[in-house]
Amino acid sequence: MAKVHHREFTELPVTVDRSSDIPLPEQIVASLREAIDHGTLRPGEPVPATRELAARLRVARGVVVAAYQQLIAEGYLSAGHGRGTRVHPDLRELRSSTLDGALGPDARGIDSTQQPGPDGDSNSHATLDPRTPGPLAPGLPDTSAVATAAWKAAWRQAVALDGVEAPDLGDPRLRGQLTEHLRRMRGTTRPVDDVLVTAGAREGLALLLSALGSFRGGTLTVGVEDPGYPSLRRVASRQGAQILALPVDAEGLMTHVLPETGLDAVIVTPSHQYPLGGSLPLSRRRELLEWAHRTGAVIIEDDYDSELRHTGSPLPTLAALDDRIDGAVSLLGTFSKTVSPALSAGFLLLPENLRRIVEPARHDLGGPVSAVVQAALANYLESGELRRHTARMRRRYASRRELVVERLLGVRGARVRPMSGGLHAVIEFRPGSAEAERRVFDACAGLGVVPLSAYWHGETGGGDRFGLVIGTGGSLGDDQFDAALHALRRVLTDQLGPERSSARSINASRSTTA
Repeated sequence: MAKVHHREFTELPVTVDRSSDIPLPEQIVASLREAIDHGTLRPGEPVPATRELAARLRVARGVVVAAYQQLIAEGYLSAGHGRGTRVHPDLRELRSSTLDGALGPDARGIDSTQQPGPDGDSNSHATLDPRTPGPLAPGLPDTSAVATAAWKAAWRQAVALDGVEAPDLGDPRLRGQLTEHLRRMRGTTRPVDDVLVTAGAREGLALLLSALGSFRGGTLTVGVEDPGYPSLRRVASRQGAQILALPVDAEGLMTHVLPETGLDAVIVTPSHQYPLGGSLPLSRRRELLEWAHRTGAVIIEDDYDSELRHTGSPLPTLAALDDRIDGAVSLLGTFSKTVSPALSAGFLLLPENLRRIVEPARHDLGGPVSAVVQAALANYLESGELRRHTARMRRRYASRRELVVERLLGVRGARVRPMSGGLHAVIEFRPGSAEAERRVFDACAGLGVVPLSAYWHGETGGGDRFGLVIGTGGSLGDDQFDAALHALRRVLTDQLGPERSSARSINASRSTTA
Protein backbone atom coordinates (compact mmCIF):
# COMPACT_ATOMS: atom_id res chain seq x y z
CA MET A 1 0.00 0.00 0.00
CA ALA A 2 1.36 3.38 -0.97
CA LYS A 3 2.24 5.63 1.93
CA VAL A 4 0.21 8.82 2.15
CA HIS A 5 2.31 11.93 2.62
CA HIS A 6 0.61 14.83 4.39
CA ARG A 7 1.65 18.32 3.41
CA GLU A 8 2.32 20.05 6.72
CA PHE A 9 2.65 23.80 7.05
CA THR A 10 3.04 26.20 9.92
CA GLU A 11 0.11 28.38 10.95
CA LEU A 12 1.14 31.77 9.61
CA PRO A 13 0.89 34.80 11.92
CA VAL A 14 -0.31 36.93 9.01
CA THR A 15 -2.94 39.65 9.33
CA VAL A 16 -3.96 42.53 7.09
CA ASP A 17 -5.19 45.98 8.05
CA ARG A 18 -7.51 47.39 5.41
CA SER A 19 -7.46 50.82 7.04
CA SER A 20 -3.70 51.09 6.53
CA ASP A 21 -2.15 53.09 3.69
CA ILE A 22 0.25 50.18 3.06
CA PRO A 23 -0.92 48.02 0.12
CA LEU A 24 -2.18 44.56 1.11
CA PRO A 25 0.55 42.62 -0.76
CA GLU A 26 3.22 44.64 1.07
CA GLN A 27 1.57 43.87 4.42
CA ILE A 28 1.64 40.15 3.67
CA VAL A 29 5.25 40.36 2.50
CA ALA A 30 6.28 42.15 5.70
CA SER A 31 4.50 39.61 7.93
CA LEU A 32 6.02 36.59 6.17
CA ARG A 33 9.47 38.16 6.04
CA GLU A 34 9.32 38.78 9.80
CA ALA A 35 8.12 35.22 10.46
CA ILE A 36 11.06 33.82 8.51
CA ASP A 37 13.59 36.18 10.05
CA HIS A 38 12.45 35.28 13.57
CA GLY A 39 12.45 31.52 12.99
CA THR A 40 8.67 31.04 13.10
CA LEU A 41 8.99 29.73 9.53
CA ARG A 42 12.11 27.72 8.75
CA PRO A 43 14.04 26.79 5.60
CA GLY A 44 12.25 24.12 3.59
CA GLU A 45 8.89 24.47 5.35
CA PRO A 46 5.85 24.81 3.05
CA VAL A 47 3.53 27.79 3.11
CA PRO A 48 -0.19 27.57 2.29
CA ALA A 49 -1.36 27.63 -1.29
CA THR A 50 -2.24 31.12 -2.52
CA ARG A 51 -5.92 30.28 -2.81
CA GLU A 52 -6.05 28.93 0.77
CA LEU A 53 -4.23 31.91 2.33
CA ALA A 54 -6.38 34.33 0.34
CA ALA A 55 -9.52 32.64 1.69
CA ARG A 56 -8.22 32.87 5.27
CA LEU A 57 -7.35 36.55 4.95
CA ARG A 58 -10.42 37.33 2.85
CA VAL A 59 -8.42 38.99 0.11
CA ALA A 60 -8.22 38.38 -3.61
CA ARG A 61 -5.95 35.51 -4.62
CA GLY A 62 -3.95 37.92 -6.77
CA VAL A 63 -2.95 39.81 -3.60
CA VAL A 64 -1.30 36.68 -2.16
CA VAL A 65 0.22 35.74 -5.53
CA ALA A 66 1.87 39.18 -5.72
CA ALA A 67 3.22 38.81 -2.17
CA TYR A 68 4.63 35.34 -2.85
CA GLN A 69 6.24 36.52 -6.09
CA GLN A 70 7.94 39.36 -4.24
CA LEU A 71 9.30 36.98 -1.59
CA ILE A 72 10.47 34.54 -4.26
CA ALA A 73 12.31 37.40 -5.97
CA GLU A 74 13.93 38.32 -2.63
CA GLY A 75 15.04 34.74 -2.04
CA TYR A 76 12.80 34.13 0.99
CA LEU A 77 10.55 31.62 -0.81
CA SER A 78 11.07 29.11 -3.58
CA ALA A 79 8.54 27.43 -5.84
CA GLY A 80 8.80 24.34 -7.97
CA HIS A 81 6.45 22.19 -10.01
CA GLY A 82 4.80 19.59 -7.80
CA ARG A 83 6.45 20.94 -4.63
CA GLY A 84 4.33 23.98 -3.95
CA THR A 85 5.80 27.12 -2.40
CA ARG A 86 8.22 26.81 0.51
CA VAL A 87 10.64 28.84 2.54
CA HIS A 88 13.82 28.71 0.48
CA PRO A 89 15.70 25.61 1.72
CA ASP A 90 19.10 27.31 1.32
CA LEU A 91 18.09 30.40 3.27
CA ARG A 92 20.44 31.01 6.16
CA GLU A 93 18.31 30.90 9.32
CA LEU A 94 18.85 33.87 11.59
CA ARG A 95 20.00 33.03 15.10
CA SER A 96 19.94 29.34 14.16
CA SER A 97 22.37 28.28 16.82
CA THR A 98 20.27 29.95 19.52
CA LEU A 99 17.04 28.38 18.33
CA ASP A 100 18.52 24.93 17.80
CA GLY A 101 19.94 24.96 21.29
CA ALA A 102 16.64 26.14 22.69
CA LEU A 103 14.59 23.45 20.98
CA GLY A 104 16.97 20.65 21.78
CA PRO A 105 17.38 17.52 19.66
CA ASP A 106 14.78 16.63 17.08
CA ALA A 107 12.11 14.56 18.78
CA ARG A 108 12.22 12.04 15.94
CA GLY A 109 15.81 11.29 16.85
CA ILE A 110 15.14 10.73 20.55
CA ASP A 111 14.94 7.11 21.61
CA SER A 112 11.54 6.17 22.99
CA THR A 113 13.15 4.77 26.11
CA GLN A 114 14.13 8.29 27.16
CA GLN A 115 11.81 10.13 29.42
CA PRO A 116 8.40 10.64 27.83
CA GLY A 117 5.91 13.34 27.55
CA PRO A 118 2.38 14.31 26.57
CA ASP A 119 -0.10 16.64 27.99
CA GLY A 120 -3.78 17.53 27.87
CA ASP A 121 -5.74 19.77 30.12
CA SER A 122 -8.53 20.23 32.59
CA ASN A 123 -11.59 21.90 31.17
CA SER A 124 -11.12 25.43 32.40
CA HIS A 125 -14.27 26.57 30.62
CA ALA A 126 -16.75 23.79 31.46
CA THR A 127 -20.49 24.39 31.59
CA LEU A 128 -21.87 26.39 34.48
CA ASP A 129 -25.15 24.49 34.54
CA PRO A 130 -24.92 21.95 37.38
CA ARG A 131 -27.99 20.02 36.28
CA THR A 132 -26.68 18.30 33.16
CA PRO A 133 -24.28 19.12 30.34
CA GLY A 134 -27.06 18.87 27.76
CA PRO A 135 -26.67 18.97 23.96
CA LEU A 136 -25.99 22.75 23.92
CA ALA A 137 -23.65 22.98 26.92
CA PRO A 138 -20.80 25.43 26.21
CA GLY A 139 -17.12 24.57 26.51
CA LEU A 140 -17.33 20.89 25.53
CA PRO A 141 -15.27 19.83 22.50
CA ASP A 142 -16.23 17.11 20.07
CA THR A 143 -14.04 14.19 21.15
CA SER A 144 -15.60 11.67 18.78
CA ALA A 145 -13.03 12.34 16.06
CA VAL A 146 -9.90 12.10 18.26
CA ALA A 147 -9.43 8.34 18.23
CA THR A 148 -7.54 8.08 14.94
CA ALA A 149 -4.82 5.54 14.18
CA ALA A 150 -2.19 8.12 15.19
CA TRP A 151 -3.90 8.71 18.55
CA LYS A 152 -4.09 4.99 19.33
CA ALA A 153 -0.49 4.45 18.26
CA ALA A 154 0.64 7.30 20.52
CA TRP A 155 -0.89 5.58 23.54
CA ARG A 156 0.36 2.10 22.60
CA GLN A 157 3.91 3.42 22.56
CA ALA A 158 3.40 5.34 25.80
CA VAL A 159 2.16 2.45 27.96
CA ALA A 160 5.61 0.88 27.76
CA LEU A 161 6.73 3.63 30.13
CA ASP A 162 4.47 2.45 32.95
CA GLY A 163 6.39 2.95 36.18
CA VAL A 164 8.64 5.70 34.83
CA GLU A 165 8.47 8.99 36.69
CA ALA A 166 8.56 12.21 34.69
CA PRO A 167 10.72 15.14 35.86
CA ASP A 168 8.99 17.81 37.95
CA LEU A 169 9.04 20.41 35.17
CA GLY A 170 7.82 17.95 32.56
CA ASP A 171 9.28 15.44 30.19
CA PRO A 172 12.00 17.00 27.98
CA ARG A 173 10.61 15.37 24.83
CA LEU A 174 7.14 16.75 25.46
CA ARG A 175 8.50 20.18 26.29
CA GLY A 176 10.38 20.16 23.00
CA GLN A 177 7.24 19.17 21.10
CA LEU A 178 5.28 21.91 22.87
CA THR A 179 7.75 24.56 21.72
CA GLU A 180 7.33 23.28 18.16
CA HIS A 181 3.55 23.37 18.58
CA LEU A 182 3.69 26.98 19.80
CA ARG A 183 5.95 27.95 16.92
CA ARG A 184 3.89 26.29 14.20
CA MET A 185 0.38 26.88 15.51
CA ARG A 186 0.65 30.07 17.57
CA GLY A 187 3.50 32.03 15.94
CA THR A 188 5.46 31.96 19.21
CA THR A 189 9.12 30.95 19.21
CA ARG A 190 10.49 30.23 22.66
CA PRO A 191 13.18 27.93 24.15
CA VAL A 192 12.31 24.59 25.74
CA ASP A 193 13.21 25.84 29.23
CA ASP A 194 10.33 28.34 29.09
CA VAL A 195 7.72 25.53 29.02
CA LEU A 196 6.49 23.76 32.18
CA VAL A 197 4.01 20.88 32.05
CA THR A 198 0.91 21.30 34.24
CA ALA A 199 -2.21 19.32 35.09
CA GLY A 200 -4.37 21.77 33.16
CA ALA A 201 -5.15 25.46 33.06
CA ARG A 202 -6.50 25.63 36.59
CA GLU A 203 -3.55 23.77 38.11
CA GLY A 204 -1.15 25.95 36.14
CA LEU A 205 -2.84 29.10 37.40
CA ALA A 206 -2.81 27.83 40.99
CA LEU A 207 0.92 27.06 40.70
CA LEU A 208 1.69 30.50 39.28
CA LEU A 209 -0.34 32.40 41.87
CA SER A 210 1.07 30.31 44.72
CA ALA A 211 4.62 31.06 43.60
CA LEU A 212 3.86 34.73 42.97
CA GLY A 213 2.19 35.11 46.36
CA SER A 214 5.16 33.56 48.17
CA PHE A 215 7.58 35.78 46.28
CA ARG A 216 5.71 39.06 46.80
CA GLY A 217 4.25 38.34 50.23
CA GLY A 218 0.85 39.46 51.42
CA THR A 219 -2.47 39.07 49.60
CA LEU A 220 -2.46 39.22 45.82
CA THR A 221 -4.97 41.34 43.92
CA VAL A 222 -5.94 39.79 40.58
CA GLY A 223 -7.86 41.56 37.84
CA VAL A 224 -10.33 39.53 35.78
CA GLU A 225 -12.29 40.33 32.65
CA ASP A 226 -15.92 41.18 33.32
CA PRO A 227 -17.68 39.28 31.89
CA GLY A 228 -15.34 36.33 31.96
CA TYR A 229 -15.41 32.67 32.83
CA PRO A 230 -15.74 32.05 36.59
CA SER A 231 -13.54 28.92 36.63
CA LEU A 232 -10.13 30.63 36.71
CA ARG A 233 -11.61 33.43 38.81
CA ARG A 234 -12.53 30.85 41.45
CA VAL A 235 -9.00 29.42 41.33
CA ALA A 236 -7.60 32.85 42.14
CA SER A 237 -10.06 33.23 45.01
CA ARG A 238 -9.06 29.80 46.35
CA GLN A 239 -5.47 31.02 46.40
CA GLY A 240 -6.57 33.84 48.71
CA ALA A 241 -6.43 36.56 46.05
CA GLN A 242 -8.70 39.58 46.03
CA ILE A 243 -10.60 39.87 42.73
CA LEU A 244 -11.03 43.12 40.81
CA ALA A 245 -13.49 43.14 37.89
CA LEU A 246 -12.15 44.83 34.72
CA PRO A 247 -14.55 45.98 31.96
CA VAL A 248 -14.47 44.63 28.41
CA ASP A 249 -16.08 45.79 25.18
CA ALA A 250 -16.48 44.30 21.71
CA GLU A 251 -12.68 44.17 21.24
CA GLY A 252 -11.84 42.66 24.63
CA LEU A 253 -10.21 44.12 27.74
CA MET A 254 -10.47 47.92 27.95
CA THR A 255 -6.78 48.58 28.55
CA HIS A 256 -7.09 52.35 28.81
CA VAL A 257 -8.95 52.09 32.14
CA LEU A 258 -6.50 49.74 33.88
CA PRO A 259 -5.47 51.12 37.30
CA GLU A 260 -1.88 52.31 37.72
CA THR A 261 -1.58 50.75 41.17
CA GLY A 262 -3.00 47.88 43.18
CA LEU A 263 -2.94 44.95 40.73
CA ASP A 264 -0.47 42.08 41.04
CA ALA A 265 -1.81 40.17 38.04
CA VAL A 266 -4.54 40.24 35.41
CA ILE A 267 -6.13 37.23 33.69
CA VAL A 268 -6.99 37.92 30.05
CA THR A 269 -8.23 36.07 26.96
CA PRO A 270 -6.74 38.33 24.25
CA SER A 271 -7.19 36.06 21.24
CA HIS A 272 -10.83 35.17 21.92
CA GLN A 273 -12.49 36.92 24.85
CA TYR A 274 -14.79 34.65 26.81
CA PRO A 275 -17.72 34.74 26.41
CA LEU A 276 -18.26 37.80 24.16
CA GLY A 277 -15.69 36.73 21.56
CA GLY A 278 -13.64 39.88 20.94
CA SER A 279 -9.99 39.76 19.79
CA LEU A 280 -7.70 42.29 21.42
CA PRO A 281 -6.27 44.54 18.65
CA LEU A 282 -2.54 45.13 18.38
CA SER A 283 -2.78 48.65 19.81
CA ARG A 284 -4.40 47.35 23.00
CA ARG A 285 -1.96 44.45 23.23
CA ARG A 286 0.95 46.86 23.20
CA GLU A 287 -0.82 49.13 25.68
CA LEU A 288 -1.40 46.16 27.99
CA LEU A 289 2.26 45.13 27.80
CA GLU A 290 3.45 48.67 28.46
CA TRP A 291 1.09 48.92 31.44
CA ALA A 292 2.35 45.62 32.89
CA HIS A 293 6.02 46.58 32.56
CA ARG A 294 5.26 49.98 34.03
CA THR A 295 3.32 48.70 37.04
CA GLY A 296 5.06 45.37 37.67
CA ALA A 297 1.85 43.37 37.17
CA VAL A 298 1.90 39.88 35.66
CA ILE A 299 -0.30 39.20 32.62
CA ILE A 300 -1.82 35.71 32.68
CA GLU A 301 -2.84 34.87 29.11
CA ASP A 302 -5.54 32.18 28.98
CA ASP A 303 -5.11 30.66 25.51
CA TYR A 304 -8.04 28.29 25.86
CA ASP A 305 -9.37 27.88 22.29
CA SER A 306 -7.38 30.29 20.10
CA GLU A 307 -6.49 27.64 17.50
CA LEU A 308 -10.17 27.00 16.73
CA ARG A 309 -10.56 30.14 14.66
CA HIS A 310 -13.21 30.02 11.93
CA THR A 311 -12.05 33.04 9.91
CA GLY A 312 -8.46 33.92 9.10
CA SER A 313 -5.40 32.44 10.76
CA PRO A 314 -5.08 31.98 14.53
CA LEU A 315 -3.70 35.15 16.07
CA PRO A 316 -0.19 35.04 17.60
CA THR A 317 -0.11 34.89 21.37
CA LEU A 318 0.35 37.97 23.50
CA ALA A 319 3.47 36.23 24.82
CA ALA A 320 4.96 36.42 21.30
CA LEU A 321 5.13 40.22 21.65
CA ASP A 322 6.75 40.10 25.07
CA ASP A 323 10.38 39.94 26.19
CA ARG A 324 11.70 36.39 26.68
CA ILE A 325 13.93 37.33 29.60
CA ASP A 326 12.24 40.12 31.55
CA GLY A 327 8.71 39.67 30.24
CA ALA A 328 5.39 40.11 32.01
CA VAL A 329 3.29 37.47 30.20
CA SER A 330 2.69 33.94 31.45
CA LEU A 331 0.65 31.84 29.02
CA LEU A 332 -1.75 29.12 30.17
CA GLY A 333 -1.82 26.49 27.43
CA THR A 334 -4.39 23.74 27.06
CA PHE A 335 -5.44 20.92 24.77
CA SER A 336 -8.84 20.53 26.42
CA LYS A 337 -10.61 22.21 23.50
CA THR A 338 -8.61 20.79 20.59
CA VAL A 339 -8.23 17.24 21.97
CA SER A 340 -10.15 16.39 25.16
CA PRO A 341 -10.59 17.69 28.72
CA ALA A 342 -10.12 14.09 29.91
CA LEU A 343 -6.34 14.40 29.50
CA SER A 344 -6.14 16.81 32.46
CA ALA A 345 -2.83 18.24 31.32
CA GLY A 346 -1.57 21.56 30.01
CA PHE A 347 1.45 23.82 30.13
CA LEU A 348 2.78 27.17 31.28
CA LEU A 349 4.93 29.33 29.03
CA LEU A 350 7.00 31.69 31.16
CA PRO A 351 9.74 34.27 30.57
CA GLU A 352 12.98 33.67 32.43
CA ASN A 353 12.26 36.10 35.28
CA LEU A 354 8.96 34.36 36.12
CA ARG A 355 10.47 30.89 35.68
CA ARG A 356 12.92 31.67 38.48
CA ILE A 357 9.90 32.19 40.76
CA VAL A 358 7.73 29.27 39.57
CA GLU A 359 10.28 26.46 39.13
CA PRO A 360 11.13 26.15 42.87
CA ALA A 361 7.42 25.87 43.66
CA ARG A 362 7.01 23.13 41.06
CA HIS A 363 9.97 21.23 42.49
CA ASP A 364 8.44 21.47 45.97
CA LEU A 365 5.01 20.27 44.80
CA GLY A 366 6.25 17.72 42.25
CA GLY A 367 5.09 17.05 38.72
CA PRO A 368 1.32 16.40 38.56
CA VAL A 369 1.08 14.62 35.17
CA SER A 370 1.99 10.94 34.75
CA ALA A 371 4.85 9.92 32.47
CA VAL A 372 2.48 7.80 30.37
CA VAL A 373 0.11 10.71 29.67
CA GLN A 374 3.05 12.96 28.83
CA ALA A 375 4.55 10.35 26.50
CA ALA A 376 1.29 9.80 24.65
CA LEU A 377 0.80 13.49 23.95
CA ALA A 378 4.43 13.89 22.89
CA ASN A 379 3.96 11.04 20.41
CA TYR A 380 0.72 12.58 19.15
CA LEU A 381 2.31 16.00 18.66
CA GLU A 382 5.33 14.48 16.94
CA SER A 383 3.13 12.61 14.45
CA GLY A 384 1.63 15.89 13.20
CA GLU A 385 -1.85 14.49 13.73
CA LEU A 386 -2.86 17.22 16.16
CA ARG A 387 -2.47 19.87 13.45
CA ARG A 388 -4.58 17.82 11.05
CA HIS A 389 -7.16 17.12 13.76
CA THR A 390 -7.35 20.82 14.64
CA ALA A 391 -7.96 21.71 10.99
CA ARG A 392 -10.81 19.18 10.82
CA MET A 393 -12.35 20.50 14.03
CA ARG A 394 -12.20 24.10 12.78
CA ARG A 395 -14.26 23.12 9.78
CA ARG A 396 -16.73 21.20 11.92
CA TYR A 397 -17.21 23.98 14.47
CA ALA A 398 -17.48 26.59 11.73
CA SER A 399 -20.22 24.53 10.10
CA ARG A 400 -22.09 24.25 13.40
CA ARG A 401 -21.70 27.96 14.00
CA GLU A 402 -23.30 28.64 10.61
CA LEU A 403 -26.13 26.28 11.52
CA VAL A 404 -26.77 28.20 14.77
CA VAL A 405 -27.09 31.46 12.83
CA GLU A 406 -29.33 29.83 10.23
CA ARG A 407 -31.66 28.14 12.73
CA LEU A 408 -32.09 31.22 14.95
CA LEU A 409 -32.37 33.75 12.15
CA GLY A 410 -35.49 35.88 12.44
CA VAL A 411 -36.32 35.06 16.07
CA ARG A 412 -37.75 38.26 17.43
CA GLY A 413 -35.83 39.70 20.39
CA ALA A 414 -32.80 37.40 19.93
CA ARG A 415 -29.51 38.06 18.15
CA VAL A 416 -26.58 35.68 17.64
CA ARG A 417 -23.50 37.70 18.51
CA PRO A 418 -20.77 37.72 15.81
CA MET A 419 -17.88 35.41 16.67
CA SER A 420 -14.74 34.43 14.74
CA GLY A 421 -14.07 31.07 16.39
CA GLY A 422 -14.36 28.84 19.40
CA LEU A 423 -16.84 26.31 20.76
CA HIS A 424 -19.70 28.54 21.84
CA ALA A 425 -22.19 31.12 20.65
CA VAL A 426 -23.75 34.03 22.50
CA ILE A 427 -27.43 34.79 21.96
CA GLU A 428 -28.26 38.31 23.15
CA PHE A 429 -31.79 39.38 24.00
CA ARG A 430 -32.88 42.76 22.62
CA PRO A 431 -34.34 44.31 24.65
CA GLY A 432 -32.95 42.26 27.50
CA SER A 433 -34.07 41.83 31.06
CA ALA A 434 -33.20 39.59 33.97
CA GLU A 435 -36.78 38.36 34.06
CA ALA A 436 -36.76 37.35 30.37
CA GLU A 437 -33.39 35.62 30.75
CA ARG A 438 -34.58 33.66 33.77
CA ARG A 439 -37.80 32.67 32.01
CA VAL A 440 -36.00 31.46 28.88
CA PHE A 441 -33.37 29.61 30.90
CA ASP A 442 -36.01 27.77 32.91
CA ALA A 443 -37.81 26.78 29.70
CA CYS A 444 -34.53 25.40 28.28
CA ALA A 445 -34.18 22.74 30.99
CA GLY A 446 -32.22 19.80 29.60
CA LEU A 447 -30.54 21.71 26.77
CA GLY A 448 -27.54 22.71 28.89
CA VAL A 449 -27.58 26.42 28.01
CA VAL A 450 -26.07 28.98 30.42
CA PRO A 451 -27.46 32.46 31.23
CA LEU A 452 -25.24 35.20 29.87
CA SER A 453 -25.52 37.10 33.16
CA ALA A 454 -23.74 34.22 34.95
CA TYR A 455 -20.42 35.37 33.50
CA TRP A 456 -20.34 38.73 35.26
CA HIS A 457 -18.43 39.07 38.50
CA GLY A 458 -20.27 39.68 41.76
CA GLU A 459 -22.69 42.58 41.78
CA THR A 460 -21.20 44.44 38.81
CA GLY A 461 -23.85 43.08 36.45
CA GLY A 462 -23.94 43.48 32.70
CA GLY A 463 -26.31 46.40 32.37
CA ASP A 464 -28.89 45.39 29.78
CA ARG A 465 -26.84 42.44 28.49
CA PHE A 466 -28.93 39.35 28.97
CA GLY A 467 -29.20 36.21 26.92
CA LEU A 468 -27.77 32.70 26.64
CA VAL A 469 -24.42 31.06 25.99
CA ILE A 470 -24.66 27.79 24.07
CA GLY A 471 -22.06 25.27 22.98
CA THR A 472 -21.30 24.26 19.39
CA GLY A 473 -19.02 21.35 20.32
CA GLY A 474 -19.92 18.14 22.09
CA SER A 475 -19.94 14.68 20.58
CA LEU A 476 -23.60 14.51 19.58
CA GLY A 477 -24.41 13.73 15.98
CA ASP A 478 -25.33 16.57 13.66
CA ASP A 479 -28.98 15.51 13.60
CA GLN A 480 -29.20 15.65 17.40
CA PHE A 481 -27.47 19.03 17.46
CA ASP A 482 -29.89 20.34 14.85
CA ALA A 483 -32.84 19.01 16.84
CA ALA A 484 -31.56 20.82 19.94
CA LEU A 485 -31.37 24.08 17.96
CA HIS A 486 -34.95 23.62 16.78
CA ALA A 487 -36.02 23.11 20.40
CA LEU A 488 -34.13 26.26 21.40
CA ARG A 489 -35.80 28.25 18.63
CA ARG A 490 -39.22 27.15 19.83
CA VAL A 491 -38.41 28.29 23.38
CA LEU A 492 -37.08 31.66 22.20
CA THR A 493 -40.05 32.22 19.92
CA ASP A 494 -42.49 31.35 22.70
CA GLN A 495 -40.76 33.29 25.48
CA LEU A 496 -39.61 36.35 23.52
CA GLY A 497 -42.41 36.56 20.96
CA PRO A 498 -44.71 39.58 20.45
CA GLU A 499 -47.52 38.03 22.49
CA ARG A 500 -45.21 37.98 25.52
CA SER A 501 -44.32 41.62 24.97
CA SER A 502 -48.01 42.53 24.63
CA ALA A 503 -48.89 40.65 27.82
CA ARG A 504 -46.17 42.43 29.76
CA SER A 505 -47.37 45.81 28.45
CA ILE A 506 -50.98 45.07 29.47
CA ASN A 507 -49.93 43.89 32.94
CA ALA A 508 -47.77 46.97 33.42
CA SER A 509 -50.62 49.21 32.32
CA ARG A 510 -53.04 47.51 34.74
CA SER A 511 -50.64 47.81 37.67
CA THR A 512 -50.10 51.52 36.88
CA THR A 513 -53.85 52.16 36.67
CA ALA A 514 -54.44 50.34 39.92
